[in-house]
This record gives sequence, C-alpha cells and structure tokens, in this order.
Amino acid sequence: MKLDHATIVAPDCAPMRQFFTDIAGMTVGPRPPFGIGGCWLYLDGAPVLHLIESGSVLAAPAGGRAATRIDHIALRVSGEAEWQALLARLHEHGVPFSEAEVPVSGERQVFVQLAPGVVIEFVTSLH
Repeated sequence: MKLDHATIVAPDCAPMRQFFTDIAGMTVGPRPPFGIGGCWLYLDGAPVLHLIESGSVLAAPAGGRAATRIDHIALRVSGEAEWQALLARLHEHGVPFSEAEVPVSGERQVFVQLAPGVVIEFVTSLH
C-alpha cells in the first residue's frame, strides 16, 4: 500500500485551494461528479488533497458554521490479491466497514471509522 490522499472538509474551500495552489504549488485537477462541492488538488499528476465543502456534507452547529477538519486519509491498494487480502483481514478481525464506488472511474473504496472523526479509506482501481 501507499498513501493515496488526505481530505479536508471546510465551510469555504476557496482560501484553502488558493493556499495550496499559490504556496504549495499544487494544481486543481479533475474530480468525479460526487454531487457535493469541492475540488481535488494535484502534485506530480496525482490527486493528493481532496477539499470538500462542509455545508454539502455536514450540518452546521446551531448558530454557526461547521468547523474545518481533516476528514480522512486514504491508502491505495494495488492488485486484486492485495485487495482481497485486505477484505479478508477486515472480516477476520471483525472490523466494520462500508464500501462505495467512485463515479465515472469505477474505483472501489472501503471506509473504516477508527474513532469519532478518524476515518481510513482504502481505494483500488480494480474493476
């Protein structure tokens, strides 16, 4: 496995996007049509930072806006054997997880919530 990306959820992604493009040298690139606001920032041709608008996925606390937070880290799994071995380990250890598919690309995802606010995503491009 290798680290695939990190996700930051924020009420307003524009200042973060500007910081990461102007200061860190990232570029805005293609993003699947998830139906929620945000953008993907790329380094060396890879989408390493996903920004998601919190208003799209989180209810703001009473009288205020949702807080900015790092949402999850993602580990890329390559190869069907490694993917199946990961799923087997999750089942063997009784670790609950949810599965999803990325629109358009068809990449498979598995999400594990380790603790409140701590999510690990495993992703593979196997179809």
